[in-house]
This record gives sequence, structure tokens and C-alpha cells, in this order.
Amino acid sequence: MKVVISSDKDGFNLKESVKDYLQKHDYEVLDVTPEPAEDFVESSLKVTHEVLDNGIKKAVMFDRYGVGSAMASNKVKGMVTADVNEERTAHMTAMHNGAKAIALGSGVVGPDLANTIVQRYLDTEYAAGRHQVRLDMLEKMI
Repeated sequence: MKVVISSDKDGFNLKESVKDYLQKHDYEVLDVTPEPAEDFVESSLKVTHEVLDNGIKKAVMFDRYGVGSAMASNKVKGMVTADVNEERTAHMTAMHNGAKAIALGSGVVGPDLANTIVQRYLDTEYAAGRHQVRLDMLEKMI
């Protein structure tokens, strides 16, 4: 599975740690910020456009708290990004919300928890069905 990742300067060390984890577990990692972006808007938009333009199914963004990257990414029509800081939300946002990306905060989670969160997210498929109605409603919003 291909996973696109990015970070600003505050999330860079956590991104590098998760990147190492992903590579050791045979994921194809596309790091769009090999050098940290100056701010989360820049880093999150790099991932967002990679996902939307190239059909990447899963992505992870890193900044200090996660919420900034999620907010910036969700401004782009067609993107669904969730700010996640524990495993259950990672699972549920992938399964019920069809999250194309998750955002993690280096000031909120450490490397071990981040690896577990990311793995749970990557292991979960979108259930579609009754959940698609809400995604369709979001897509119609201006």
C-alpha cells in the first residue's frame, strides 16, 4: 500500500519516526516533505493534492497538534482529513467517514502511540453503504 506523508517543522521528528515504522513494515512511503515545511498549511496541502490528484487512498499529516493540518486539508473540496490522537478514532474515521488522511500532533502523541494509530488507520477499510450518504452531503457543500 502506498501512503503519502508530510509535516511542518513541529511534526517533522514524529513524521520521520512513523516513516521508519512504515518502511520497516513494507509500505510504499511517499514523503512530500523530506525537509520540513515552514507551516502546517503548506505541508497539509502537499498531501491533500497528492491524494486528490493521484488517487492515493491513505495519507498521514504531522504538525504540533494535528488540528491545523486537518483544518487546512479539509478546506479543499473532496478531501476528508481527521485529527486523530487515539486508535479507536483512527479506526472509525477510516471505516465510517472514509478519511483519506489523518493528522497527528507531535505535542499530543509520542512515537509508539503514533505507530499504533497509523497502523489501525491503514488496516481499516471504508465501509461505504449507509455512511456514503454523509460523504455525499459533505461533497455538495460549498
